Amino acid sequence: MTDTTLTAPEQEAPKAPAGDPFDRDDLPTPPGATGALLRSLLATHRARVAVAALVLLVKEGAVQAGPLLVAYAIDRGVPAFRAGDHGPVVAVALGYLVCATLSGVLQYAFVRGAARVNQDVLLDLRGRIFRHAQVLSVDFHERYTSGRLISRSTTDVESLRELLSEGLQELIGVVLSFVSISLILLWLDLGIGAVAVASFLPLHLLIRLYRRRAGAVYAERSTAIAGVIVKFAETMNGIRPVRAFRRERLNDAEFAALNHRHERSNGDALLEMARYVVGSRLVANTAVAGMCLWGAYRVASGSLELGVLAAAVLYMRRLYDPIDRLGMFLNSYESAAASLTKIAGLLAQEPGVPETTTPKTLPSRTGAPGREVVFDGVRFAYRTGGEVLPAFDLTIPPGQTVAVVGATGAGKSTLAKLLARFYDPTDGSVRLDGVDLRDLATPELRRGIVMVTQEAFLFSGTIAENIAIGRPDATREEIEDAARAIGAHEFITALPDGYDTDVRKRGGRISAGQRQLVAFARALLADPAVLILDEATSSLDVPGERAVQQAMDTVLAGRTAVVIAHRLSTVEVADRVLVMESGRIVEDGTPSDLVTGEGRYANLHKAWRESLVG
Repeated sequence: MTDTTLTAPEQEAPKAPAGDPFDRDDLPTPPGATGALLRSLLATHRARVAVAALVLLVKEGAVQAGPLLVAYAIDRGVPAFRAGDHGPVVAVALGYLVCATLSGVLQYAFVRGAARVNQDVLLDLRGRIFRHAQVLSVDFHERYTSGRLISRSTTDVESLRELLSEGLQELIGVVLSFVSISLILLWLDLGIGAVAVASFLPLHLLIRLYRRRAGAVYAERSTAIAGVIVKFAETMNGIRPVRAFRRERLNDAEFAALNHRHERSNGDALLEMARYVVGSRLVANTAVAGMCLWGAYRVASGSLELGVLAAAVLYMRRLYDPIDRLGMFLNSYESAAASLTKIAGLLAQEPGVPETTTPKTLPSRTGAPGREVVFDGVRFAYRTGGEVLPAFDLTIPPGQTVAVVGATGAGKSTLAKLLARFYDPTDGSVRLDGVDLRDLATPELRRGIVMVTQEAFLFSGTIAENIAIGRPDATREEIEDAARAIGAHEFITALPDGYDTDVRKRGGRISAGQRQLVAFARALLADPAVLILDEATSSLDVPGERAVQQAMDTVLAGRTAVVIAHRLSTVEVADRVLVMESGRIVEDGTPSDLVTGEGRYANLHKAWRESLVG
């Protein structure tokens, strides 16, 4: 037996045109959003950050005391030792030991405290990304790929981890070293201190140049790795058509191009880092060499003590040694800044269907579970396309099953998405028992309206867990009763572990028809007032379709239902048929009335009957 398919499954949301921000890896980031995000992440950890900074400050004091002790030992301890007084040398040795021990203990305390703050911040950030992605509208997810979301929550968060775990310590250490050593050198000798401070002018210019060049490089690197992830995820999710249409070679070429782009961006980042390190070391070595020559001349002339010169050289080396580490910080900072900007752009996206601040509740229902659905003057247009529904009006009485048919692009799936409130109307309202869907809190809305789609999506986990998604607090007996009512109990109990069988990724362990039965059991357990079936049988074979249609009879009983139909066999369950064209209803009546007429539905039904005979 064959069947007549009215149309192929439609895709009514137009693809974003060139130039749309969703075509790029990054989303527009409002001014100040990046800084606001970082401040909010650290807001709850201010006390711990302050303690960590204090620990690092004391540790820096212990470290910087070393050269002063060396200067004291050379200029005071050695002469006293020659005179038979060992006290100053012993005191210097003990002081050095105490400072070294204290700096080690404080370094451990800082690393431990900073690591806890680091992990808490990253935990918070990943949670924010995940929660925000779930509340963003379907419109967003249809235009912004899951691979990019994965990149935001993995590689971009990892860039921030490197900054928080290593970079900030380097920055604080460099700043404290610069301030403390500059003050000490100015105190030891004003001329030497002035030379040390002046040498930072070329370093400042070098750092500004590096930041300007590296910022663009790391933004490109973040975009490049996101492209790699997107391509990889897309290929693995579509592995069946890839193999079926022999796209392996083409995919290899496309992935290689994205991979080379990532390689080039990484190479550019390393090149910028190398330029900075070479330049900073050139400045540092020149300054130290100049100070040694000038200091030796002053020691020889008697205007400078040898111990002071030794301490000054040690301090200068300590002053410039962290410059390389500053480069590592800048490296982490530019990478994290580019990533944080992209994350801030994602978190700045507002849901297309915002939650109401003054939620209403649906009236209590008695008897049959169905509710009245009203489309009142609804107009709707996708962001990137023309108007799909122009001034659409429709009333569905409680408990009525309505089948919607029409050509691709007629507006059928858009009608279903508006009823499920995946989108809000551009104008007009969609009401459930007189209550605008926009005035319902999300939990209330989802309890009232449930959609079963063409591809019954199952999550990794057991059969029972997937059915319980309809009502998480359901008992095992209620889960089994729902499956039994749908006609799924027999095949479930035949599985290796029955209801505890793990369906694996996307339910790949069971057939398409079985997945659809599980989806119907889920819907029945949820006990919605309104059920939307969007191409629920279009991808099934005849036996699978028959099993699902029997399940539909159980699920639809007493409920208001909208059935988006591509197969005439599906329409047979309906009390009423709507034929849509260009966003308008062109035929409306019972299946029997429309079949006996001369309209579009009658012609389709005639063609279907002839196909069965043939």
